[in-house]
Amino acid sequence: MSKTFKYLMAISLVLGSVLFVNSHPKAEAQLLPTKLRVTVLDGNGNYVDNASVSLFASEDDYINSKDPLKLDRTDKKGRVTFKDLGPKSYYIDARKGDKNNDGRGSKTDKLQEGRINKVNVVIE
Repeated sequence: MSKTFKYLMAISLVLGSVLFVNSHPKAEAQLLPTKLRVTVLDGNGNYVDNASVSLFASEDDYINSKDPLKLDRTDKKGRVTFKDLGPKSYYIDARKGDKNNDGRGSKTDKLQEGRINKVNVVIE
């Protein structure tokens, strides 16, 4: 075999290996999604169904009620689950009629990645 042929074969093997390795999904894509389950309760500890729940990424957005990341309504057990979130803290606004959680601990702890994080919100 000629030196040129051996050189071309070596280059082809290296390029093929690089393409093969990069064609497989990354390990991060296989992790479980980070979720936040919010349960809305009234002052007596009862579930509040059909409450509007907004999730905000920053305190400024929460205070000004602008650019919510996600919006949803609670089910019969007062729950709503937000999916595909990052491992950080979020601000929650929950409302139904004239009841809300204004001034009642609206910031979550930093969410644990790849888990269903749970928080209760009381509206009065």
